[in-house]
Amino acid sequence: MKKAIAKFLGLVVVIAAAIVLVGSLYTVHMKEYVAVRQFGRIVSVQETPGLRLKIPFMQTVQRISAATRIYDMQASDVITRDKKSMIADSYVLWRVKDPTPYIQSLNAVEARAQERIEAAVYNATKNVISSMSQDEVIEARGESLTEIVTEAANSDMAGYGIEIILAEIKSLDLPDDNKEAVFERMISERQNIAASYKAQGEAEAQKIRNETDRDVAVMTANAQREAAITVAEGEAEYMKMLADAYNTPEKADFYNFIRSLDALKVSLKGGEKTIILDKDSEIARILYGTGLK
Repeated sequence: MKKAIAKFLGLVVVIAAAIVLVGSLYTVHMKEYVAVRQFGRIVSVQETPGLRLKIPFMQTVQRISAATRIYDMQASDVITRDKKSMIADSYVLWRVKDPTPYIQSLNAVEARAQERIEAAVYNATKNVISSMSQDEVIEARGESLTEIVTEAANSDMAGYGIEIILAEIKSLDLPDDNKEAVFERMISERQNIAASYKAQGEAEAQKIRNETDRDVAVMTANAQREAAITVAEGEAEYMKMLADAYNTPEKADFYNFIRSLDALKVSLKGGEKTIILDKDSEIARILYGTGLK
């Protein structure tokens, strides 16, 4: 009987020891924080993966994801500096950076964290958009708005142990009631800019054409002057050659004889072979044999 009781007590001790051992061990996984709490108070936070010990029955563990999470916000209205309404639709990438304030302020409840994130991002977006006119918002680059909103929202979330990695504005649209009017105004402005560029281009083109016409006129006048000089020089050279060729009475008579024969040849062309000549003309003298001496 005593041996049975001893075995039973030994089994109880083993089971109790196993229970105590199991209650003393816990595992920290990748991308996870584990907060060890004693009577509700946080006594340590573990973030390195591995097997850990705690005081059984007195201490409990609370697991918190350290992974990056995405939160898609509801679209909301924002007002520009010139009192124009726009609709901002954003999403947020966030993670728990410090689990202690995250637990103390939000009790590590993700829904509460999302509420605080949405408020912080909305306020940051509203402040950025309200400092700009609607035209400036439309023309602004998305990267610059994202950086400003992310930085401003992060400053509001520091006390909650949350880091906003990215607060991205997916779309910044116009309300349906004034979207068409804004588009028409933008089209009109772009058409005015295009007309201005076209007018400047036409003015430059006309200037180039005028300069080209002037250069062509100058070049043509110079060419005509050079041609006239060349023609005059050629005629002068021709007259000089004629003068040299017929500078004696014999050469002059021979030249007149040849020209007279040419004139007679032209006169005899066609069906009419009759010519009437003055007896003192050069051709008559040739025909009578008295023209060339």
